[in-house]
Parts: sequence; structure tokens; C-alpha cells
Amino acid sequence: MSDSSTLPISAQQNTGQQSQKVKSMSKWRAYYDITKPRVVALLVLTAVVGMSLSVPGGLPWQLFLPAMLGIALLSSAAAAINHIVDEKIDGIMGRTHNRPLPEGKITANNAIVFAASIATIGFVLLYALVNPLTAWLTLAGLVGYSFVYTMYLKRATPQNITIGGLAGAIPPLLGWTAMTNEIHPHALLLVLLVFTWTPPHFWALAIHRKKEYAKVNIPMLPVTHGVNFTKTQILLYTILLFVVGLLPYLVGMSSWIYLIGAVVLNLMFFMYAWKLKFNADENTAMDTFKFSIVHLMALFGFLLLDHYILPLG
Repeated sequence: MSDSSTLPISAQQNTGQQSQKVKSMSKWRAYYDITKPRVVALLVLTAVVGMSLSVPGGLPWQLFLPAMLGIALLSSAAAAINHIVDEKIDGIMGRTHNRPLPEGKITANNAIVFAASIATIGFVLLYALVNPLTAWLTLAGLVGYSFVYTMYLKRATPQNITIGGLAGAIPPLLGWTAMTNEIHPHALLLVLLVFTWTPPHFWALAIHRKKEYAKVNIPMLPVTHGVNFTKTQILLYTILLFVVGLLPYLVGMSSWIYLIGAVVLNLMFFMYAWKLKFNADENTAMDTFKFSIVHLMALFGFLLLDHYILPLG
């Protein structure tokens, strides 16, 4: 066998270039990963639905493109800050120990520069090309999630996700204001939908990861009040979500297409919560968490479908 020292100089150079390329790609992948792209994609989806429902017909691309990009960048920055703040506990928890910062793929200082850069770009895009209202509201969402929730609420109270969930529920409002430059009651109703969905969504994951949260002294509800109490709360929230899910139809914001979809989806969520409470196995909590993601995507999908197939007025 031969090592690299026996290779021709050209071959050594090619090997070095390939190695450098792999390292560069790995570093860019690390920056990409700290933005929580799947979470951001779901947030942007709800923002796009907010945009679509705010105006009749198609969306003006001159507003749509910078609005979507600006919201995505600021949401990504918030996710990156979450990684920075939680670096120590992420290194202990099994679910997060292989994130880029605990593994040393990027440094905290570099992550801070990255988060600040994309947040600045996103804010400027929204302020200059969309409107100042959307820019400031999106920045407020970043502050709410990254600092109020991640730095304080997450470590201070078992109701962390209930209170802090407002920051994650704001994207539909951002989409609406991006198109109209006003805060409309229908936009706030979309926020209420996501806000009500968030606790049962996250508490299902918290049940599955209870021991890990306890190990790092994060007072998630299953840790402080027990799994059975948390299951009851999830069940009650799915009932509340069913009621809130009817409101877009009841206030004339949507029609029967959304109504049917919302009833089916919310009944399914309730059934998952019922099983979790009364007949759970070791996979039920995680299954409930996974379904909740599909639920929100589909619920907003029905809002979009309803809007374009049966436009009101």
C-alpha cells in the first residue's frame, strides 16, 4: 500500500483540493443546519398563506419575493441564535448532540456573525422593498423567539412554550402585512390558529424527550408536572384547536372546502391526543408530534385551496 507522499505532485494537489472542497461543503452545510431549514420552511408556508389570503387573485411578485426572502432570513437568524444560546445543553441531549456547534463544526463567534448578517439582510429587504411595519414585526418575532423564549422563558417556566409560542405563530401576520401594510383581524385569527396548535405539538415531543430535558434542567411541562398531566393538557388543547379551527369559516374568512379539511384534520389530531392519553405505547408521543406537523401544513393548505378555488365576495 502507498500513502499520499508517494503520489505524483499533481495527484497530491488534486487530493488536497478535493479535501478542501469537502471541508468547505461541510462548513456551509453546518451553517445551513443551524438555520433549522425544515422549521423555517413551515414558518414561510404559513406566511405565504397569510400573503395569499390578504389579497384577491395572484400575489405581486415585487412584494412576494422580497417578503418571502426577508421573513425566511430573519426566521433563520432566530434559529441560529437558538443554536448559539443552547450550545451547552444541545451537547448533552441525545436529540441535539450532533448539531454543528456542539460538534465544533463552526464556532459560536462565527455563528453569531452569520446570524447577525442574515438578520440584517432580511430586515433591510423587508424595510426597503416591502414595508417598515413588516420589517419591525418580523424583527420582533426574532427577539421574541431568540431572546425572550430561548434565553428566559425556556429556562424559567413550564409554560415556556405556551407564552413563547406567540413568536412562532406570527408568520401569517407577517405575510398579511407584507401585502397590505395593515394588521387585519383575519391575520390575527391565523396567528391564533398557530398559537393554539403549538403547545400540543411541542408537548408531545417533550413527553418523548422528558429524561433529556430533566437532565439539562429545562422545566418542560412533563418534567415539572408529570407525563400524565401533560397528556391531559395536550388533549384539552386539541379540543380548543378544534374550536379555533372553525373560526375562519364562522367569520366568513373561508368556505366549505376549508371547513371540511379543518374538521377532519382536527378530529385526527384529537384522536392522536386521545390515544396518547388513554392508550399510549412507546411510539405514540413521537407519532403525535410528527402528525402535528402534517396537520399544520395541511390545515394551511386547505386555507390556500379554499381561497383560490372558492374566492369569497
